Amino acid sequence: MQVTIREVAKAAGVSPSTVSRALAPDGTVNARTRDRVLAAADRLGYQPNRAARGLITGRTGAVGLIVPDLLNPFYAEACKGAQARARGLGHSLIVSDAERDEGLEMDAIRTLAPQVDGIVLTASQLSDEELGSLGRLTAKPVVLLHRREPGFASVTADLAEGMTDALTHLHALGHRRIAYVGGPRSTWEARERAAGVEAMAQTGMIDLVRVGSVAPHFDGGITGAADVVLASGATAVVAFNDIVAFGLISRFTARGVRVPDDMSVVGCDDIALSGMAAPPLTTVSVPKAHAARAAVDLLFRMLRTPEVEGEEPQQRVLPTHLVVRGSTAALPAR
Repeated sequence: MQVTIREVAKAAGVSPSTVSRALAPDGTVNARTRDRVLAAADRLGYQPNRAARGLITGRTGAVGLIVPDLLNPFYAEACKGAQARARGLGHSLIVSDAERDEGLEMDAIRTLAPQVDGIVLTASQLSDEELGSLGRLTAKPVVLLHRREPGFASVTADLAEGMTDALTHLHALGHRRIAYVGGPRSTWEARERAAGVEAMAQTGMIDLVRVGSVAPHFDGGITGAADVVLASGATAVVAFNDIVAFGLISRFTARGVRVPDDMSVVGCDDIALSGMAAPPLTTVSVPKAHAARAAVDLLFRMLRTPEVEGEEPQQRVLPTHLVVRGSTAALPAR
């Protein structure tokens, strides 16, 4: 039997009208009441009639999430976080994979815009000009996740600080000649990570080996970077992301280089597989699900309170932290 709004109201100790406002994107209730209503609705399994609500409010009852690569576990974890938060707010989530292609990303925005109340754009590959055209393309609010640009609401992680932490850790272990394997130069994330690396290099504490720009995939570590790292004389390497780090380790192993005995390796992202790898990967932990939930919250805040002309959109920056595992070790005495 379907749970009614009156049953949710009774369980939450509020009126049915308060439940309606709490479940609406633009509902005017305080955060504590909303959380109590959402908890009661979730506990009872309440499913709002989105079709009826849409006729009244003009809302679709859905939000869009566009990601660059669903095969990357980082974005799969982000999807789960966004979906959980959207569901808790009475909305469904429509996910589109842009396959790291600007054209496909723009197509996804055009397709999703009529179907959703707003869009979370994750690690967008769009140029500044293309981002600037979104206002003409869709009247729906857009939140950037893992990219920060003026004029856009966004949720990002402090990637530069995370890279500095990784290099500081390696320095403390005695490593001085350290390689950095960068990602696609055109992306905001790559620029932020590189900024942290360069800041550490400028201190003079390390001798930085810059190993170009590789595809953010397993093969990028194998074919695009591992042999260059070994030829450089580096004793440690920081990779753009965990998947590239796995590729590096695979190639090092094939060449008889032991990790961490002969080479220390650090990744970035802390995907679930990082703790299961052999050896377990030391990595900069980025708040994947948390950041996605925060982006959905920010989107709903924009739906409830339209932007005021001249007011700068909110931009949240979440902290990262280094998770030390078995892929790094002190530099052996030579």
